[in-house]
Amino acid sequence: MSSSMLSSTTSQTKIFFMGATGYIGGSVLNRLLSHPEASTFAITALVRSPSKASKLEAIGVNTVIGSLKDDALIESLAAAADAVISTADCDDDDIAKAYLKGMKRHFEETGKVPILIHTSGTGVLADRSAGYFRDVPVYIVLPSMIYGLASGRLVDLGIQNKFSSQVPQLIKAALGRGQAGMVGAGTNKWGAVHIDDVTDLYVLLFDLGRTDPDAIGHGREGFYFGINGECTLGEIGQAIGEKLVAIGRATTPEPTTFTEEEIKAYFRGSTFWGTNSRGVANRSHSIGWNPRKTEKDLLASVGPEVEAILKERSG
Repeated sequence: MSSSMLSSTTSQTKIFFMGATGYIGGSVLNRLLSHPEASTFAITALVRSPSKASKLEAIGVNTVIGSLKDDALIESLAAAADAVISTADCDDDDIAKAYLKGMKRHFEETGKVPILIHTSGTGVLADRSAGYFRDVPVYIVLPSMIYGLASGRLVDLGIQNKFSSQVPQLIKAALGRGQAGMVGAGTNKWGAVHIDDVTDLYVLLFDLGRTDPDAIGHGREGFYFGINGECTLGEIGQAIGEKLVAIGRATTPEPTTFTEEEIKAYFRGSTFWGTNSRGVANRSHSIGWNPRKTEKDLLASVGPEVEAILKERSG
């Protein structure tokens, strides 16, 4: 093994984790805590909430109370880590600059190259572009439309947000207007991935990055899409409508086009859910990623999402 690689799996691996209480982050952290080599991990999570910090400490996660705006703190925590996993704000340049500075310090002080797993999203395919440069072995995970209710210890303890973004937004808008909706004709398509499957991708990259980072693509070759199937937004709207009819919250299952006023009210004026975001996860599959859930599971997940949202509102 090269001297630039991380410590072997028999020694302690120090992990700095950002976004631990979020939908994606909590799911990845939960998986790391049940990882076969979890006893060799020293995980430190940056969190804002003292109450959630105490709950994380109780299950073996070291915590630091702080903010993603504290660049010096992020740099310091990254400097002490063998691996940085960021599932926080992927569009904040200052956060990225802070942990990259810390990772550079780690290399200068130890001679070991840390790994970085950063979260982006297939939204970069929706008429936008992004560029990254290689300074450390960087693996960028780009999930598509993530769906499914998160589960596990962190959810049970009230630490983690269990809801994704896209489908719940459409459900809440449908409940508000009393009918499912879509942007325009709803024929636009998005790739999709179940939360458990995309979590597998994070852990797979983490494992391979520790054992032999040069064996898998990183840096410019390190973009890993999390996609397994796709749906039109009209199909998702139809599934929402059918569930609302079944529970007496709508009179028709057919989605209709959101008005400009509704787009302003429910989506802050953004027509992003009228875009297309499509791709294939060839590189992810090439390193052994094997997602099991398909677009059929996406449509089947809508009903439980509606029920969970209504339960949370009533609670």
